[in-house]
Amino acid sequence: MNASFDLVVIGTGSAAMTVAYKCRKADWRVAIVDSLPFGGTCALRGCDPKKVLVGAAEVIDFCRRMKGRGVLSGDTRIDWAGLMRFKRTFTDPVPAQREKSLAEAGISTFHGHARFTAPGTIAVGQDNLSAKHFVVATGARPIPLGVPGEELLTTSDQFLDLERLPSSLVFVGGGYIAMEFAHLAARAGSEVTILHRGPRPLPRFDPELVDLLVERTRRLGVTIRLGTAVTAIEESGGSLKVHASASGETVTVSAEMVVHSGGRVPNVAALGLEAAGIEYTRQGVTVNEYLQSVSNPAVYSAGDSAHSGGAPLTPVAGYEGRIVAANLLDGNHSKPDYNGLASVAFTVPPVAAVGLSEYAAQSQGLRFRVLHEDTSGWYSSRRIAEECSGFKLLVEEETGRILGAHILGDRAEEVINLFALAIRYDLTARHLSETLFSYPTHSSDVQYMV
Repeated sequence: MNASFDLVVIGTGSAAMTVAYKCRKADWRVAIVDSLPFGGTCALRGCDPKKVLVGAAEVIDFCRRMKGRGVLSGDTRIDWAGLMRFKRTFTDPVPAQREKSLAEAGISTFHGHARFTAPGTIAVGQDNLSAKHFVVATGARPIPLGVPGEELLTTSDQFLDLERLPSSLVFVGGGYIAMEFAHLAARAGSEVTILHRGPRPLPRFDPELVDLLVERTRRLGVTIRLGTAVTAIEESGGSLKVHASASGETVTVSAEMVVHSGGRVPNVAALGLEAAGIEYTRQGVTVNEYLQSVSNPAVYSAGDSAHSGGAPLTPVAGYEGRIVAANLLDGNHSKPDYNGLASVAFTVPPVAAVGLSEYAAQSQGLRFRVLHEDTSGWYSSRRIAEECSGFKLLVEEETGRILGAHILGDRAEEVINLFALAIRYDLTARHLSETLFSYPTHSSDVQYMV
């Protein structure tokens, strides 16, 4: 089949769907393509199902913390099979719902691997689709580790679909996936080890708060080996052995399952971008300030597949999708502004950040004061027996602007959004301190932080 469109979108995640709907609403002829079930990473294989599972870990942790403080926790534990059934009530309906919604909007859908065959044409199986414009929004995939036996690794996608939780797990890498899944798996009864080559996990977050979280994670029973680089994985007697190097010595850890948590890269290498003259690197499709390909003006890219300067987060993908749609419909005029973008690692408790790190602020020569405190003794932490909490704020000396905010503790993922708002719209510490927050809430702690 040969078909022609105004726009072909490759991918069905947040960025892709945003562009497709907005352009179709403007009466463009739009097609969308995906080799995976429609819905994208966040809805099917990432943040949404992950947060459902993390919710169970939060319940277990809360019960354990409150034991002896008026709560009889009894035999509260995670039923993994039951939890996965609950998770599937969120994920299973998504592909059919997306397909129905796209059809009702008049968007043509194609299933299969898309590959450019010319600057204005892609092939999807036996179909050849030509278009005036293309949007590459194909997300990311696990980064190749380049070690023998890496084919034995379980991906994060596969972990989120496990029918049975293994009794022992090793996570290769110490980023979001490792720390979040470790907190879940340990509370569900697994023996967990994290092997991370760097000096501390979660390198995107404040090091002092991460150190507190690492201590809490180890008290949970998770083994964290830092400065440890994995060199090989092998099958041995029904289990897997992970070989690693640490300070010149060889370390071997055995487990039932080994999970890839070493990071992700843009999923663009198999799209045949060369045939369309689309420049790209390991960071994704090379785009200009309007998210347009620097080498093929008919092509735009958004989300994890674009080398745009935005973080690989779902809100960024949707936001960039809106930017791309605006530029397609009205010509290049809209540029992304990532100021005030918050990020969260959903450990238990979570750690969150927005704005500049202390190191970045110093590197820019900014004059600022640091407000930093362990808040485990504050009322908001004591009433829920949370012994792992703290914050660090960077406040500009002359203006009082919030330059950066870093929070560890219960509901950090919510409170950080107040600081994101402050940073994006230049609110000052005085504005926050004078706000009348409802009390007692975690948000009301903000006036004491500043």
